[in-house]
Amino acid sequence: MTTYEEALALLIQNALQEDTGDGDHSTLSCISPAVKGKAILKIKEAGILAGMKVAEKIFRHMQPDILFAAFKKDGDEMGIGETAFEVEARVHTILQCERLVLNCMQRMSGIASLTRKYTDLLKGYHTQLLDTRKTTPNFRLLEKEAVRIGGGLNHRMGLYDMIMLKDNHIDYCGGIEKALAKAYTYVQEKKPGLKIEIETRNLDDVKKVVAFGRADRIMLDNFTPEQIAEALKVINGKFETEASGGINLGNIVNYARTGVDFVSVGAVIHHAVSADLSLKAVLI
Repeated sequence: MTTYEEALALLIQNALQEDTGDGDHSTLSCISPAVKGKAILKIKEAGILAGMKVAEKIFRHMQPDILFAAFKKDGDEMGIGETAFEVEARVHTILQCERLVLNCMQRMSGIASLTRKYTDLLKGYHTQLLDTRKTTPNFRLLEKEAVRIGGGLNHRMGLYDMIMLKDNHIDYCGGIEKALAKAYTYVQEKKPGLKIEIETRNLDDVKKVVAFGRADRIMLDNFTPEQIAEALKVINGKFETEASGGINLGNIVNYARTGVDFVSVGAVIHHAVSADLSLKAVLI
């Protein structure tokens, strides 16, 4: 299995190649490769900072001997006018990494800031916030890292680290019991220890899962808080529980009050707005 560090290195390599192609001709045309410079990351919007470690890795990927001074860390509150870091490196390094650093940090900080708004609302409740697989292709690694920085939990990184039997799986397979039976056998034979989650669409589905067993978590999809409360009585603590669908900042507390274990909110990623940050040159 690829580690986070390996996946991040590959992401950075591919993103830099996408941006530079056969050369950063703007920089190559007017600045000597030997010239050194400094740049500072200026914060222009309040929120939660994310992407500091990623930014340093991007610069070091291009030039290992940079000087990187961090004044804030991932997860810190950020305010307008603050400086997050300064970097000293060859000017070519700074200019070629600038856009990738900003793209990553702006996107990650936007996600972390929105995630923090959700997790702040859950303080004092048993319920925890999960993200989803509704992510940007090839950028999931950092979007989910931003959720973690903002205080949320990562659900699945992909299709490989948990079995989730959703409505289409169940319908194609021929019903809840058949899908659970086959998934359970598969886990025992192929992937011991892999958790099984199954989606339910109504209280009757919940009763079928509780009676049949062989699942670790029950997803209560598009249930109202009142329906969640009824379902939890049926489940009676025998399975982990997750509420999903239609959950937002305006109603998340109502779901948390039911005592459900998890709420999954795709919006923490796909509704997040990038934070306003800038990388400014400093002459040395």
